Amino acid sequence: MDNTILKQLLTEYDAKRLKAFAELENRKKLLRDSSHEYESLEKNLHSISIESLKSMLTLSADEKEKMLKVLNQKTSLIVEKKKKLLKQLNLPEDYLSPHFDCPLCEDTGYLGSSLCSCIKQKIYDIEYNKSNIGNVYIENFEHFNFDIYSDEANPALYHSQASPRENIKKIYDISQSFVKNFDSSDEKNLMFLGPTGLGKTFLSNCIAKEILDSGKTVLYQTAPVMLDTIIKSKFEKNSSDMLDHILNVDLLIIDDLGTETMNSMKFTELFTIINTRLLNQSSKITKTIISTNLDLKDIFNIYNERIGSRIVGNYNICRFFGDDLRMR
Repeated sequence: MDNTILKQLLTEYDAKRLKAFAELENRKKLLRDSSHEYESLEKNLHSISIESLKSMLTLSADEKEKMLKVLNQKTSLIVEKKKKLLKQLNLPEDYLSPHFDCPLCEDTGYLGSSLCSCIKQKIYDIEYNKSNIGNVYIENFEHFNFDIYSDEANPALYHSQASPRENIKKIYDISQSFVKNFDSSDEKNLMFLGPTGLGKTFLSNCIAKEILDSGKTVLYQTAPVMLDTIIKSKFEKNSSDMLDHILNVDLLIIDDLGTETMNSMKFTELFTIINTRLLNQSSKITKTIISTNLDLKDIFNIYNERIGSRIVGNYNICRFFGDDLRMR
């Protein structure tokens, strides 16, 4: 990871945090100016705190403990009165709390000593995702349209008794289950098979949006770029953390599998990625979506039994078929 990027993001987080507290003070000032009751409650809370602190300087340990209990009771009473006042004034419950972009880390970027998922995702977006998942705000489940798929079955052409519309509805339901049960080790990964122009990338973005909204991390890469970057990093002195990120990100989306120029090194890296992310599920839930224009027979022919068997055993295979939607 580029430390310059992290430093820049942490600076931005500091600015966001300061802004959140500044906006909170402005809201408090507005409330003080418009409500004598709130101003009185604030003064009362302040005086109670000051008097208690002064008293504690001369108290024994047991007396201090009793004083703290009394202070907590008085403070809780004032807090409840503030809540009632906010309700009377038709103000939201969090009006007197700072409004952070990330409630988990409160815009610090950290949970304890570890980076929060929100800042990890920003790093992924800057270093790897770039425009790959930039369309999640328009390519999401809310904009999914079944009507663009044909409702005419063609067994001879599609090798299925279902119509493209019936088929995509099944894949849609599988994708919804994937999102809903993401944290379950029993929920399988996804492989989207089928020609271009049938909505594989769109559906991947739909899923990515839901996973991002749940506070998890998503890394989206095409197979050629992903494998080339990993191998390149191994020959550089200042190798990137990309492989570590790929192995541990909550959701990895590998697009365009089969368009890479395969060699023994790339095969090894691809096997490591697929196998390690499956093993991760014993301690951390990690899921993978693989999208490809290949069919299952091609997967076994190109990537052999080792990779093919892991996909068949641990992935829900979703075959897309129908007319190219870009032509519709």
